[in-house]
Amino acid sequence: MNIAIVTSATGSQRRHILAAARELGHSHQVTIYSRRISAEGGARSRPAAGVVVEQIEAGPARDLSSDDVLPYLGDVSRYLSKRWARERPDVIHAHSWTAGLAAAAGADGLGVPVTQTLQVPGHGPMKVERALGRRAAAVIAGSGDEEAALIRLGVPREHIAVVPQGVDVTRFTRHGAAASRGKRQRLLHVGPLTPDRGAHTVVRALPALPGVELLVAGGPQAAGLANDREARRLRALASQLGVGDRVRLLGQVPRASVPKLMRSADAVVTVPREAPSGIVALEAMACGVPVIASAVGAHLDSVVDGVTGLLVPPDRPARTAHLARDLLADTTLRTALGYAAADRARSRYSWERIGQELLRVYEEVLPVHA
Repeated sequence: MNIAIVTSATGSQRRHILAAARELGHSHQVTIYSRRISAEGGARSRPAAGVVVEQIEAGPARDLSSDDVLPYLGDVSRYLSKRWARERPDVIHAHSWTAGLAAAAGADGLGVPVTQTLQVPGHGPMKVERALGRRAAAVIAGSGDEEAALIRLGVPREHIAVVPQGVDVTRFTRHGAAASRGKRQRLLHVGPLTPDRGAHTVVRALPALPGVELLVAGGPQAAGLANDREARRLRALASQLGVGDRVRLLGQVPRASVPKLMRSADAVVTVPREAPSGIVALEAMACGVPVIASAVGAHLDSVVDGVTGLLVPPDRPARTAHLARDLLADTTLRTALGYAAADRARSRYSWERIGQELLRVYEEVLPVHA
């Protein structure tokens, strides 16, 4: 099968798309098309067996917002149209509404099924997302919560397939080196420092957790923390609450160091207001580390409350502190949650499993367009 993936994603989303493509590339040909966002690298590369990345010259070679990329979508779609006329794919998967517009125009007249992922439904132009969802041969949701959002958007339920985010269970494992630590019990938060991502909630919970340290991995590089507005706000909050000596901001941590950091923690607390992928919780689960996660988005699927982790409403520092206090006081509970979480991550969220589920969606839409 010749699979075409069209994306405008950057950062972690781009990594996850590439991870899925690598899995599919074991037995199929996958080509990822994206607008060039960096002057580095060639127009065509092969990051893995069976996978080719083609960078399209359209607009400035830098990351652009969805609104700013709109004027260049015509250039992207014309490139795709010419490219696919020469080598027709069997199925197309567009990630985001901007990629969906370019893919739909590029595939016009080819009779190739287009599947669509909208990332966070409702965050783009509603009429455009609704039209893309109704036109697509299948719309791929990342969670049951996202499926419900798509239905509210007007996408027919029978067009929706739920395929969650995957996690690299060969890198994120229970066994392996752990970052150094002292005698204090340790909570870890991984992610951006803005209030909507939950770090402020964990800091507000810390006064009720005497003797517990909090490591915050995210934001700019460590050298830039002093000049970062969000980092300064978080430090000011910690100081105001009298826990400044127990909150350590690490800045952006290299991807290779994240598993070690997670394995050094007694629990990972990830309580954003939205969790479209829930990747931090998945990575911690794969490491066998107990998770306290916000009861939103993908967390509602991946974290089985009381079995593979604990769920808490977002922006609830008192409730978060209560759960953390009980968890840190009970070694048996932490061990049980960690083992169950690692088993669930391996069995349900490995990239091998996710690749199989994506392939099943692609195969199901092929007969309709044959």
